[in-house]
Amino acid sequence: MRHHVEPKNMIDAWLDDEVPRLNRAILDGDAAPGMLADQAREILLPHLPAVGRLHPVEAQRLVVRLGFLGASLSRHYQEWTPGARHQPERAFEGLLAGADELPFRDYFAALATHTGKGHYVRDSYASLVRWNVGTLRVMRDGECLAELPGVFDDGRIRSYTGTGSEERFFLLVKRGEAIELAINDVLDPLTRDHAGLLCEDAVCRVRLATELLVALRKLFLDFASAPPEESMPPEFFMDVFRQFAVHWAEDDIPPSGALDPEALKRDFLLGIAIPGYDQHVRRIFPALLDSERAQLDELMTQPPLPERMLDALDLDPGDLAVAEPADLERLLGHHPALADWHRLLTEHARAAGAHLMLSKKFLFKPQRKRDADGLGDQPLVSNRAGTTGMNETFLERLTRARQDHVLAGLQKVAKAPRIPAARVASVSVAQVG
Repeated sequence: MRHHVEPKNMIDAWLDDEVPRLNRAILDGDAAPGMLADQAREILLPHLPAVGRLHPVEAQRLVVRLGFLGASLSRHYQEWTPGARHQPERAFEGLLAGADELPFRDYFAALATHTGKGHYVRDSYASLVRWNVGTLRVMRDGECLAELPGVFDDGRIRSYTGTGSEERFFLLVKRGEAIELAINDVLDPLTRDHAGLLCEDAVCRVRLATELLVALRKLFLDFASAPPEESMPPEFFMDVFRQFAVHWAEDDIPPSGALDPEALKRDFLLGIAIPGYDQHVRRIFPALLDSERAQLDELMTQPPLPERMLDALDLDPGDLAVAEPADLERLLGHHPALADWHRLLTEHARAAGAHLMLSKKFLFKPQRKRDADGLGDQPLVSNRAGTTGMNETFLERLTRARQDHVLAGLQKVAKAPRIPAARVASVSVAQVG
């Protein structure tokens, strides 16, 4: 007999509470791997609303919730069915949604379209992180520098297993993106035609962006240094959390921190010395939102800000690299703002290095130890690379490319004072929804 589910509130409660509970039970061996699919088929899916009757914000919320369900269904099916990794879409066979009995993936795709945001046809960074976690504000000395909205206002963070580790990780990632948004918003006016890049306003913006980058780096370092019970144990990250980032179809793009649009925008604002980086970003375009693709498209067609500044001064990065210290000192004497731009690019690279350190701590180093101990890799989602295919070597190349910025030649003489800890502490990220 089919259980009755009241529309809306009971649907939301089942997805928010029962899905994580069943996931825990299946992973602990206390429930059969197919139980989640059976329960979804019997209790939930027939009662899902017609997509066209939903407000776009309601569609966004349901995309978040069904994204967790879809990832869970796909994981359990692939983990327990021989050969299923090569036919991941079979995880959704017989799962029909709503009164019209749409196949689950078709229903999800229609729901994603109905959001009006250009969301991907499966779960993505946007739904798992930005829409899922409540609205965040980046504050500095009582001033709001940026606001990164969520679509829920109940203060809750949805997750695969309902654990604090997952909630803390999602919050960390969105807090990082919120600070990145503030950085990009501060720098964006400098991209306008005829914007002065060495004037007083530009220097103030560059210094504020630098301060925010230091705060971003501190956010990453604090999470890495926190005890496991206040962050996430590496083995949980590798064996539980990441294993939900499975394919829904063989060639789709699973969710990944590499899809953080604000980090991508900052690379194009400040420049990154690696050939083909734009092609790499375009390969992940389908998993971004419409507005993110448009913004990145625009930035890709413009020279990075530091290159525009050097062109205005008729300077070449290669000349800076071979110049004598005395010549560089004279250059800084004529254009002291160059030292501020150098510091900005240096902190951009340092923040990227801190992010790489997180990847090494929670993923690459533990997997190397497993390989050395003969324990191998996870069969579903490899721990030898990110879910978009970036391995440790490629991430190291990206970090070195950010270090090899166009003003790196000034390192010999540009000794900017460190930002006082009190200034960094004045930057905070508060959840307001």
